[in-house]
Amino acid sequence: MTNAGRLSVTLGQCSDKGRKATNQDFHGACIPDEPLLGSKGICVAIADGISSSSVSHIASESAVKAFLDDYYCTSEAWSVRTAGERVLSATNSWLCSQTRRSPFRHDLDRGYVCTFSALVLKSTTAHLFHAGDARIYRLEGARLEQLTEDHRLRLADETYLSRALGVSQHLEVEYRELPVARGDLFVLATDGVYEHATERAIVLAIRELSSNLDAAARAIVSAALAAGSPDNVTVQLVRVDDLPDGSAAEAVDRLSQLPFPPELRPGARLDGYRVVRELHASHRSHVYLAVDEAADGGEAPVVIKVPSVDLREDPVYLERFVLEEWIARRVDNPHVLRPRVPTRPRSCLYHVTEFVDGQTLAQWMRDHPAPELETVRRLIEQIATGLQAFHRQEMVHRDVRPENVMIDRLGTVKLIDFGSVRVAGIDETQGPALPAVPAGAIQYAAPETFLGEPGSRASDVFSLGVVAFQMLSGRLPYGARVPQARTREAQRRLKYASVLDPARDIPAWIDDTLRKAVHPDPARRYAELSELVHDLRHPNPAFLDRARPPFLERDPAVLWKGLCLVLAAAIAVLLWRR
Repeated sequence: MTNAGRLSVTLGQCSDKGRKATNQDFHGACIPDEPLLGSKGICVAIADGISSSSVSHIASESAVKAFLDDYYCTSEAWSVRTAGERVLSATNSWLCSQTRRSPFRHDLDRGYVCTFSALVLKSTTAHLFHAGDARIYRLEGARLEQLTEDHRLRLADETYLSRALGVSQHLEVEYRELPVARGDLFVLATDGVYEHATERAIVLAIRELSSNLDAAARAIVSAALAAGSPDNVTVQLVRVDDLPDGSAAEAVDRLSQLPFPPELRPGARLDGYRVVRELHASHRSHVYLAVDEAADGGEAPVVIKVPSVDLREDPVYLERFVLEEWIARRVDNPHVLRPRVPTRPRSCLYHVTEFVDGQTLAQWMRDHPAPELETVRRLIEQIATGLQAFHRQEMVHRDVRPENVMIDRLGTVKLIDFGSVRVAGIDETQGPALPAVPAGAIQYAAPETFLGEPGSRASDVFSLGVVAFQMLSGRLPYGARVPQARTREAQRRLKYASVLDPARDIPAWIDDTLRKAVHPDPARRYAELSELVHDLRHPNPAFLDRARPPFLERDPAVLWKGLCLVLAAAIAVLLWRR
């Protein structure tokens, strides 16, 4: 049955032990309800045990059940690829451990081994996971287009599987994604089917029995057995009946339909909150300090954020505004601003967060123009911890700057403002709808974002490196030149200005650390934030071993200015003596 605006499919499945004593194949599918249908999609999976093993049917069943169960337990922020590969990696490790603890630990051909293929349909994209020699096809007119490779290795007259679950601790999964259209039909089949049932027989069964795909699957299995298949035979048919329009974030679309809040003034009440005063106003949002009058234990301070009046007709902005709360609920870290989960129905569009009693890092830097290196380290480490929480969920903050970092009265740092966060799981559904460079982040944005790239972990590393550089020097490592470098050639010409200052006791290896963190080429930066944090505390041997160039090469302008100053002083002394 078609449900407009939602992903909808028709399934047909059949499996038979054929001429064998037992059926070592296993198959399954899951079509969840919302919100999982929108955030995770539909899963169809098939597995085939190896004939030399008496326990491979256990491997097949375990692999399919684990994928269909565990995939839906992964973070909604993860991309389909990350979620699927991590689930399969865990399943593969479990199968390998079962073999090691079994009598077959020295004979993998008798262990817990199986092939595996899965099709995940999310929004308007098909995601394929494959290891082994089952196959996934797509029906193209009167022929079948094979979408997966056969992972087989032929040695002499014998054929072996080159990839499968349970063979080794390192699992290499074939992954592919492709766009989906209404009416597309996918076929998943084990080798007992496709090696014997002809392509014509499979296509004919699907065409003649299109109104009953279960019957079509049974006809395909019968054709394979009639052609002499000696193996187990399993086939799955998946027809895409309808697709979502993808015009809004599935997980937050309902909230974006709420009316806009009224004008909020001190003393105004909104759904049990009393407004105290306005904290911040910009063209993007209005932020108020309020108290929750219905909180347990008495009134509790909170922050209410409402959408900007100027952008209330912009649907993309409104989706991003609502998505901020969705993001905050999925990042649980003491260095990330926490949302207040609503306990009462909302009458209008807003979201509520904890109140941080403190100041922004921008204000802190104005109050502390020459902080100690150890103080800078402690603050940068806390920011990095918050960013790592985003990265573990396949999110990139993209707007790391002093204005978006709060420091409370106890010195605890919290990242705020998630309006520019890039979420892999949302991007693959909607496509990147964010501007390449977030508003207000120009001086801290990584060079690649000015080339139109959406931003990555390396972009957050760059931004954090700029913040650390500015805290230590009061300057930017490239001045105002990064936003002007709009080609790769221009970015290669950017000159890093050393953080070292004769008036500050900063080790040379700290300068090398920051130089690497803010390198214009993302491939030459730190791959992980943890590496940057480590090198800010521990001298990197690579930096210590590298001979530093002479001072004349490092900063010739300072040297010549110094010589001119000495010469001027000498001339003044001579004139005074005369």
